[in-house]
Amino acid sequence: MSTARRSTARLIAYTPQVNKVFTLSLLAFTVHSLVTLPAARAEANAATDSGTQQDVVVYGAPVNSSDDHSTQDYQVKTTRAATKLLLTPRDVPQSLSVITQQRMQDQQLQTINDVLNNTTGITSEQDDSERAYYYSRGFKLTNFTYDGIPTSMGDAWNYGDTASDTSIYDRIEVIRGATGLMTGAGSPAASVNMVRKHADSKTATGSLDASYGSWNKQRYIADLSTPLNESGSLRGRVIAGYQNQDSWLDRYTKNTKFLYGTIDADLSERTTLSLAYDYQDADTSNPTWGGNPVFYDNGTLTHYRRGLNSAADWTYYHTTVRKVYADLVHHFDNGWSTHLNGTHAENTFSDKLLYVGYLTKPDMDSGEGADGFGSKDRGKRELTSVDGYASGPFKLLGRQHQLMFGVNYSRQHNATQSSNGTTSDDASEITASDMGIFNNHWNGNIAQPTWGDWYQNANDIIRQKSAYAAARFSLADPLALIVGARYTQYRSDGSSGDMEKNNTMPYAGIVYDLNDTWSAYASYTSIFQPQTYRDSSGHYLSPITGKSYETGVKSAWDDGRLTATFAIFRIEQNDVGQEQDGVYVNNSSEQAYVATKGARSKGAEFELNGAITDNLQMTFGATRYVATDSTGRYSSNQPQTVFKLFSRYQLPTLPALTVGGGFTWQNRVFWDVQTPDGNTQRVYQGSYPLANLFTRYQVTKQVAVQANINNLFDRGYYTYRNSDVYGQPRNVSVNVSYKF
Repeated sequence: MSTARRSTARLIAYTPQVNKVFTLSLLAFTVHSLVTLPAARAEANAATDSGTQQDVVVYGAPVNSSDDHSTQDYQVKTTRAATKLLLTPRDVPQSLSVITQQRMQDQQLQTINDVLNNTTGITSEQDDSERAYYYSRGFKLTNFTYDGIPTSMGDAWNYGDTASDTSIYDRIEVIRGATGLMTGAGSPAASVNMVRKHADSKTATGSLDASYGSWNKQRYIADLSTPLNESGSLRGRVIAGYQNQDSWLDRYTKNTKFLYGTIDADLSERTTLSLAYDYQDADTSNPTWGGNPVFYDNGTLTHYRRGLNSAADWTYYHTTVRKVYADLVHHFDNGWSTHLNGTHAENTFSDKLLYVGYLTKPDMDSGEGADGFGSKDRGKRELTSVDGYASGPFKLLGRQHQLMFGVNYSRQHNATQSSNGTTSDDASEITASDMGIFNNHWNGNIAQPTWGDWYQNANDIIRQKSAYAAARFSLADPLALIVGARYTQYRSDGSSGDMEKNNTMPYAGIVYDLNDTWSAYASYTSIFQPQTYRDSSGHYLSPITGKSYETGVKSAWDDGRLTATFAIFRIEQNDVGQEQDGVYVNNSSEQAYVATKGARSKGAEFELNGAITDNLQMTFGATRYVATDSTGRYSSNQPQTVFKLFSRYQLPTLPALTVGGGFTWQNRVFWDVQTPDGNTQRVYQGSYPLANLFTRYQVTKQVAVQANINNLFDRGYYTYRNSDVYGQPRNVSVNVSYKF
């Protein structure tokens, strides 16, 4: 059957003979097996979003089938990621990963941090107990959107963004490569879009979850939905959670609580209004700032036990997040729809920290001679953003196409202050006599330093005004062209100087259907990102500029339940900010950066994601790239080869039982670290695998019990070596859920 868009105004179902043959193992699966899958693809366009009688052809769906696997799938059928046009993942000319509710439940991905660490093409660096930085294709990821509304997230401070609980999200979408059309000014690494849950049930329903795990981790979640009037046109939903945990780190404890509420109202048959509120609070005792010393004073590498916590017993970290959302959606009779979204978010943090990582070089035998640096910090980030767009079909030269256009405005206020810990009028460090002995028995028992006056780190306002548009032209039955652009006026005012930049970011993509299953695609976009990084004197770095290219093939089987992507990419950038080891802005706790002359990244990615059979779901991702700048390897702290696999299998002979698991593997990385004699030494973290398992048993229709094991073989590894930070040891959790 042709992949042409049909001109009939009815739903046509075609049922080919199904023949799914797969040879699977943890390390290999055959491409030949993929080719034998049925030619099955869901054709989706703007009409499916509008609910009008529009031309849709569905392949691979049995007529009058009552089976609905969508609630347990690892894939979605349509998405607005990358372009805001409603497309199937196969029709998006970029690499795209979708992490669904089922995947998050199976893997117990409880935070955005957990999701990113298990997403194809995304790697991370955990610098201490509270901060993690994320990378894709060698570049740092800074683009986060909530229901498509971008937020500028500088990574100098931790506002609790990636610690956000995933219970409030329907799915997480990760688009790798540049996404200027969606986010405006941003990084070419990737963009992460969090899609919130809505009050979409017209009957009372809900779930209760309780879990207990290693290091006394307790987590309780309630998710309740109910209609608020007799017809169900007014609906409410509340999601609340509490978590308390210790850690493999000595003396570390963390308490987290959150509340999310939303009301959805059908103002008419075609108009829906949604109002939501999100509150999250996290309080940590004895957090680390960096990790443990890398060298003894004689230049020998240290090797402390994983549980050693470099924090003092007076340290803490506290974050609070408050957000309000409003969404208004209207569908017209002609297949067009309008979307008006608004959000206001306030993120605050406060901390009191001790840093010993690169400063401390204790004696190898006695542990004496340790130095440190104390800092108190506080900050607030306010974001107000409004985004409105319209999308729908139109006809031109006898063919049907899609168009989307919109505008966006955001205002973000960032304000931070610090106070240094001093031991004398002119000293900023905590000296060896203050710290005493730093060894495997360090207990954090040290007096607080004398705290200096508060001083301002930053007090800046960033405004972005954007207009954007994209169109998908059906040039021929197998050929589609997507073109678009976003014009952004970027302005920052404040303590670090004023900056104003205007930029137009083009977007172009082409998709050619090779047959009913496979498509070839290519895309291009430019890069523009005013940086929130500052140099040692406190000045912002110049904006990043560059180009991004991607080409590859995609496939979809079984009505889009299983997809595969193979991509080849190249990114060219200039003036990218890179950390200066051991250098901080105006001697505060804010990391200082320096602009590189140029950075290049090129490589390939592969992802297979979705339903292999009705009982087997799997995601497998492989990434290989090379990133360089004028000095050699770029982002040497990030692996250039990564494999990630996870699967779930529901036993046909015992459908109440589901088993699964997976592994990740990455190659060697390194850091250039300052030695006691003032030189630098290259310190490595070798390649390593991590394995995990899970099983779930459906005790009754309402009650299920699940167990997860992470780092099954208890592999020891470092996530950061400018100061030594260990990765998570083996840990176990058991979850009991009740649904009604």
